[in-house]
Amino acid sequence: MKRRTILMLTATVLLLGLLSGCGEQSTGYLPPATEAVDTVDIEEEAVALAQLPPALPVSVSAQQGELVERNERAAIDYSHTAQGYVMVYVERDSGRRWKAQVKGPTTTYTYNLTPQLWAAFPFSDGNGDYQITVYENVSGNSYAAVLAHTCTVTLENEFAPFLHANQFVDYDAAPNTVAKAAELTAQSPDALAKVAAIYEYVVKEMTYDRELAATAKSGYLPVLDTVLEKKSGICFDYAALMTGMLRSQGVPCKLVVGYAGTVYHAWISVWTQEHGWVDSVVYFNGSTWQRMDPTFASNGGKDPAILRYIGDGSNYTARYFY
Repeated sequence: MKRRTILMLTATVLLLGLLSGCGEQSTGYLPPATEAVDTVDIEEEAVALAQLPPALPVSVSAQQGELVERNERAAIDYSHTAQGYVMVYVERDSGRRWKAQVKGPTTTYTYNLTPQLWAAFPFSDGNGDYQITVYENVSGNSYAAVLAHTCTVTLENEFAPFLHANQFVDYDAAPNTVAKAAELTAQSPDALAKVAAIYEYVVKEMTYDRELAATAKSGYLPVLDTVLEKKSGICFDYAALMTGMLRSQGVPCKLVVGYAGTVYHAWISVWTQEHGWVDSVVYFNGSTWQRMDPTFASNGGKDPAILRYIGDGSNYTARYFY
């Protein structure tokens, strides 16, 4: 009995030593949502769509890599940090809702996940430390973490997160959108000309889908080729279509989600060699570019009042960059 007791104590000490070593890792398995674990509340994100501000007079197919943190419930592929994105996968459909959070140096981004489909998410905060966590719904807005990974991101260049495809701007899965962008910019000598060509097309050809605006729910994602074919959508669709077109032609572009007045809205910001990041762009008035808000410009018919509203940066508050 004494020998057995000694062996059991020895095994316990070894086990504690192994567990203490695991605690030093920046990645690891977290208990399934069915076990007694701490939960967090995650509110459903509003859809950037819909109503136009009252002040306005107008009615992935990313490649999987080798660096993967995985358990039996989910996987986090962190092979492409230098290229500006991370990929997340849910192994099987539990019948519950799933979310991923990408917590950067300044902002936490929350995304919906579809089981058994890889999704790519940008490192929108640029260089720095990030924590990526996969959550499974427990009840209501309560979610339990089932897998997490932390990493330090050093981008190959500052534009990387805003050149690649991601869950909101999946131009890799939109061959017709890429082809149309190439056609529109075939005669464009520089990035600014590409922006103008694609912007003019979207503003002239797209119409606002009020029925979709009234029915879209949290988790709505633009499907670029569908938007292009219908030539209609909500502001999220307008911004995503332009972003995907520009990125496919090598022009860095941010899909920006925030507020226009008090309305949740989406627009874009582009980068050019001549002007850097142009955070207030929509049309060229002969000397300067104004805010790039294709939804309002399209629905306003380029009315001067609309353009003045769009060009006034005080009307816009950015919240997220995708």
